[in-house]
Amino acid sequence: MHTIVYRARRILTMNPSRPAATHVAVRDGIIVAVGDAQQTGAGEGIAVDDRFSDKVLLPGFVEGHAHVTEGVYWRHPYCGAFDRTDPDGRCWKGAKTVQSVVERLQAAQTELNGGSTPLFGWGLDPLHVGIRRFSRRDLDAVSVTRPVAVIHASGHIVNANTRALEVAGYLRAHIDHPGIPLDADGLPSGELRGPDAYTPVLSAVGIDRSAFAGDEAGLRAYARLAVRAGVTTSTDLVNPMTPEALETMLRVTGETDFPLRLVPAIRGNGRSAEDLIALACRVRERSTNGLRLGAIKLVADGSIQGFSARLREPGYHNGAPQGLWYLAPEWMQAVYEAALREGLQVHTHTNGDQATELAIDRTERALRKHPWADHRFTLQHCQLADRAQLRRMATLGICVNFFANHHFYWGDQHYGQTVGPERAERMNPCRSAEQLGVPWTIHSDAPVTPLGPLHVAWCAVNRLTASGRRLGEGERVDAETALRAITLGAAYTLRLDGEIGSIECGKRADFAVLEEDPLEAPAERLKNLKVWGVVQGGRVFAAAST
Repeated sequence: MHTIVYRARRILTMNPSRPAATHVAVRDGIIVAVGDAQQTGAGEGIAVDDRFSDKVLLPGFVEGHAHVTEGVYWRHPYCGAFDRTDPDGRCWKGAKTVQSVVERLQAAQTELNGGSTPLFGWGLDPLHVGIRRFSRRDLDAVSVTRPVAVIHASGHIVNANTRALEVAGYLRAHIDHPGIPLDADGLPSGELRGPDAYTPVLSAVGIDRSAFAGDEAGLRAYARLAVRAGVTTSTDLVNPMTPEALETMLRVTGETDFPLRLVPAIRGNGRSAEDLIALACRVRERSTNGLRLGAIKLVADGSIQGFSARLREPGYHNGAPQGLWYLAPEWMQAVYEAALREGLQVHTHTNGDQATELAIDRTERALRKHPWADHRFTLQHCQLADRAQLRRMATLGICVNFFANHHFYWGDQHYGQTVGPERAERMNPCRSAEQLGVPWTIHSDAPVTPLGPLHVAWCAVNRLTASGRRLGEGERVDAETALRAITLGAAYTLRLDGEIGSIECGKRADFAVLEEDPLEAPAERLKNLKVWGVVQGGRVFAAAST
C-alpha cells in the first residue's frame, strides 16, 4: 500500500476536532492522517506532493440536488437569460429578450438537416425577458414547419410552437387539462405546465428525458462541469433507473478516470408505491463506491417562478391562479410508509409552503406506523417554509435542502411578482434552520441554475438579487456555516457523512482545491473564487484538463 502526503497552504477540514491543517496523508484513496508535517509522517519515508503547496484544500463539495441533464442539455441551444459556461469552458451569453431567444433558436436551426427536423432549447424564463408568458406564436417566429419546444429553466414548463403542438396531438380546441392553458380561440397557448402535460411535446421534438440518466456523453460532460466546480459527489435527483441507464451508470462511474461519485434517486412519480419500493430495494444492493443507489425522489408541486408551486394563503402576490399538485396525498403516504418499513430514504420536492405542509403531515403519519429515528427524509427546495414548519421538521428528524440560488436568479421577481416582499425576504431560511436544529444544506438544482457550490454558498451568505437588493438580512449565514452546508451538511442529507464531507482520518480522500482561502476572502467574492480542480478518491483531476 502506497501513502502520499499532500502539503497545502491551508486545509479547512470541517472537522471541529481539528478545523485546520497543512498536510493530509492518503493511502489507497482513504485519508490516514491530517495535521502538520510531523503528524502526517511527511519526510519520514513518505512521499510529499507539493503541487498544492500554494492552494487551499476543502472537503470535496457535495451537490445534494442536481441532475445529470446539465451535461446532456448542452448539446442543444441554451436560451437562458444569464451568461453560462458549458462543459468545454465556453461562455454563452444570456438571451435577455424575446427576440434574442428567437434569434438563438434560429441560429441553431441552421445546423439541422431539413425544414422539418425538430428543434429543442433549454433554460427559458419569461420573467427574465420582460413577459409573464411565452405563446406558441413567439416560437412560430422560429419556424412554422419544424416542431420547436423550449423547456424552462425550472424544468417544470415547456413552451411549444404550433407545429410541435400539432405533432403532439394538442392542436385541437377546448382541451380540459389544468396544465394546458388555452388562448381566446380555444386552442392551447403553447405553454405546457408539468410533466403530464409537456411530455408528449418533448417526444414530438425527439427528447426522451428518461434516457438522459443513461446518456454516456452526458454523464462525462456533467463530470467535467463537476470538476470545474470542485464537486466530488453529486446527486442525480430524478432518475428513471431503467435497466439500461443503471448499467451505463455502473460502467461509467466505475472507470478509473471518472472523477465523480454519483447518487441517483429513483423517480417516484408515475409508479405504483409497491413497484417503486421494490425497485429501490433491488438496486440498493448494486451500490458501489462510485454509484450510491436506493434513494427515492417524489415531486409534490411545480415551481414558484412558473406559478405552478402550491402556496398557502394568500397565494401568489400578483393574483396568479393556484399551482399544480404533481401527486396524490394517499400515494405519498403509501410511499413514505413503505420506505420507512424498508429503510429507504425519500427526497421530496416541495417548492410551495402548502406542498411542504403536506410532506410534513404525511411524514408524521408514516412515522407513527414505522418509527425510524434516523430516516433523514429530506425536503428539497422547501423555499417558503416558515419557522413553525421548521420546528416540526426538527422534531420529526426531517432534513431540508434549500435552493439558495433563487435569491440571485429570481429574487427580484419573487419580491415584486410571485410571493411579495415579506415572503421573499424569508425564502430559503438558512439561519432559521440553523437556529432551530434542522439538518440543512443548499444546492444549485443544475441545470436549473449552473452547478457551482461556491455560488450557492455566496447566495446564502449575501442574499443579493441580480439587481443588488439584499433579500432577507435576518436569514444570512456566515461563510464558514455556508461552506459546512455544501460539504458535511449535504453529505448528511445523503447519508454519506460517515465517508465524505470533512477531511479526517478514515474518510475518503475527496478534496476541492481552491486558489484562495474562502474564509480570508471578502464575503462578496465567495462566488468568484477560482477552483483549481479536485482530488476524488485520492485521484487528482485538474479543471483545466477535464
